[in-house]
Amino acid sequence: MRYPWLKDVLEAEPPFLSIYVDTTRTEPSAAAEIETRWEHLREKVEAEGAPKSLLQQIERAVLEPAGIGGPHGRAFLAAGGKLYINRVLPHPPENHAAYNHRPHLLPLMRVAVRAVSHLLVQVDRSGADISLRAPEDPKVAGSSEALGEDASVEGGHDELHKTGTGWRGQDFEARVEDSWERNAAVVAQRLDKLVREYRPNLVLVSGDVRASHLLKEAVGQETKQRLVEVPGGGRNEGVDRDEFRVHVEEAVDNFIAYREKAAVDRFVAEQSRDGDSLAGAAEVREALQRGQVDELLVTRGEAPEDIEELLFQALRTDAAVQSLESGALTLPDGIGALLRWRDEATPSNAVPSLSDDREREAS
Repeated sequence: MRYPWLKDVLEAEPPFLSIYVDTTRTEPSAAAEIETRWEHLREKVEAEGAPKSLLQQIERAVLEPAGIGGPHGRAFLAAGGKLYINRVLPHPPENHAAYNHRPHLLPLMRVAVRAVSHLLVQVDRSGADISLRAPEDPKVAGSSEALGEDASVEGGHDELHKTGTGWRGQDFEARVEDSWERNAAVVAQRLDKLVREYRPNLVLVSGDVRASHLLKEAVGQETKQRLVEVPGGGRNEGVDRDEFRVHVEEAVDNFIAYREKAAVDRFVAEQSRDGDSLAGAAEVREALQRGQVDELLVTRGEAPEDIEELLFQALRTDAAVQSLESGALTLPDGIGALLRWRDEATPSNAVPSLSDDREREAS
């Protein structure tokens, strides 16, 4: 994932204020727990010299409900007395606060991997209801409100039910099929427009089986590449929303796993041929200084001590960052990189150097 929205704060003058807090409100006691959590974080950074006016501004955001359900959190990054980042996170972060010469980015990287934006499309043979989930934008929390008039689409062709027999019945059935196809085309046109505008990671389609199939056939290639059919949804009131929500979460989890696997597979392929990749803190640090890193890979729980400096350098040079689950990939020092380019000065760092026998090979 890339983080162009962090550019302004990364270019600001230190010191930096970094605060991450779990703001989940699923339990009756949540409000009091959030307040206690915040008090501990505030006391820590106050002692480190953080401006009180800035902390008051953040406190209002922390204690005010975000307007979304389920587990979530907040991230705040500030510098020079100015709050640059105030974001709702799609998963509770590690509660963390710091005020020093570098922004603390690791808690954000660990959670942001779960920020999967998607258009949820619930279809029938007359049209569709569409909602947008954009976890990287706190103003968009999974409702249809963000889409305005685009949230509901009616095809306008109303011969929807097949009845009758004989040649007249067959003619009517053909008109019904034509209505379904025309309605699907209208929905597809709207959906293609939204995909171009919002660039979601996924387009999740659910509802009437025939309507879903026709829509899948009618959308453009850009939408089709993102489209995943999800069971259990629909426009009718009888849908089991809890069961449907589970299916949507499974689709999102599958995408997160796919994105991680794609990064791991690319890294392994480059390593196997001593290609555009490196592993180990010293090697990655040098590559970052030379602006070579295209994507930084960080294994959860195994990052080097100067990980915040490495993340800062990576994001300042527009590199992507992929936080890997523990066990997804064995990396020396818990860090590796996919490179933009390689030259004669780039260290050779192929698969053998990733084995547990590195020290013996060097001795």
